[in-house]
Amino acid sequence: MDQISNMIIMMKNASTAGLPTTAFPYSKMKHAIADCLKKEGYIAGISKKMRKSVPVLEVELVYVNGVPKIHDVERISKQSRRVYMGASEIRPIKNNFGLLVLSTPKGILSGKDAKKELVGGEALFKIW
Repeated sequence: MDQISNMIIMMKNASTAGLPTTAFPYSKMKHAIADCLKKEGYIAGISKKMRKSVPVLEVELVYVNGVPKIHDVERISKQSRRVYMGASEIRPIKNNFGLLVLSTPKGILSGKDAKKELVGGEALFKIW
């Protein structure tokens, strides 16, 4: 199963249900993605915890006046089809109300940061 898809769908479902936090199995990649989402304001906090001697990543979700910040997500690159974008191909998502997350040689970056750094990479997902 695709772990990144699982992570973003769990965050979307938890925010739709109105839960304050959600947790999923820990990995460095998921932690880097969560750091990017925190920097862009889609999640409030990140913490690595141990549950039954297994590391989990707990994410605190953001709500604005009771409305979740995460409305929907869309996975772009999948295990069956990888999608790569150059710096010039990066476009705004939902008229700048959304966020594109890329895996670049400089780490996990948002679309805005990747365009500033003039790097492209694998387009992981869109979130809005």
